Amino acid sequence: MRQTGIFYGIGVGPGDPELMTLKAVRKIRECEIIVLPISDRELTEPMLLEQNGKENKALRYLEVCTAYQIAVQAVPEIEKKQILFLPMPMIKDKKVLRKIHAKGAETIGQFLEQGYSIAFLTIGDPTVYSTCMYVEQMIEQQGYPVGTVSGIPSFCAAAARLNQPLGEQEEQIHILPGSYEAGEGLQLSGTKILMKTGKKMGQIKEFLQESSQDICLVENCGMDRERIVRSVEEVSEDMGYYSLLIVKDKKKQ
Repeated sequence: MRQTGIFYGIGVGPGDPELMTLKAVRKIRECEIIVLPISDRELTEPMLLEQNGKENKALRYLEVCTAYQIAVQAVPEIEKKQILFLPMPMIKDKKVLRKIHAKGAETIGQFLEQGYSIAFLTIGDPTVYSTCMYVEQMIEQQGYPVGTVSGIPSFCAAAARLNQPLGEQEEQIHILPGSYEAGEGLQLSGTKILMKTGKKMGQIKEFLQESSQDICLVENCGMDRERIVRSVEEVSEDMGYYSLLIVKDKKKQ
């Protein structure tokens, strides 16, 4: 029976390196190759940065990759590992995305075949709106062993930062991708969590101004430039990509 490497999808949490799990830290240390998703039009093919590589473009990718910047604070030795950059453009065309994911999975499979264990780093948790799972499922279909290491989701970290429960008693909790149409979801009863709301903030704000719901917004939770907003009026339309909105029905007096 052939011996191959193992692929791990690893969540590094929402931003604060102290919120990384012990298992995530251990698995990152054990893996020989670290995979980082990069959104850059200039990156059209997977690119391997060898140990101690100094390519300017690669160093720029490390600087802008949030998951890497979180992990390197908890696992400094990651700087000595091989890094595989995978192109992951922020587009919605499912056919194009599937081809990109398949190319990434194929490249990873080549390294797994050589016996390397690989860690794909993703912010938050791999199972919540993460590209990681698309790639992981394809790799598993190729017959390679895979594992998923959970991370603290941004909405749990944001609720803790606000000292606010997400759900109480029979209250429902709805998780919505804020980058897509969220109008209908905001009409649901209970707690609504809108993730990565930046680009749609103007539309979302307009809807909320016409409703009578309580909101809290956390931008860059656990990171530099963290910002907390507690009213619709304070929400600006140019909020960053890592903006998470918690919308709750007003409590009856």
